Amino acid sequence: MRMLGAEDVMVLLSVKKSSAYGVIRQLNEELREKGYLIVRGKVPEKYLRERFYDL
Repeated sequence: MRMLGAEDVMVLLSVKKSSAYGVIRQLNEELREKGYLIVRGKVPEKYLRERFYDL
């Protein structure tokens, strides 16, 4: 499983770094609520692609 950092999220979503960190925080919170362990500052690529339409 590939984990994406802020730089990767910036490129994929065409957003600024602060926005990329916000997306990562939100997605990690969703994963935490589902009972998954998370890596702070990174998000699984598969989950990011599931949550964003046409990525």
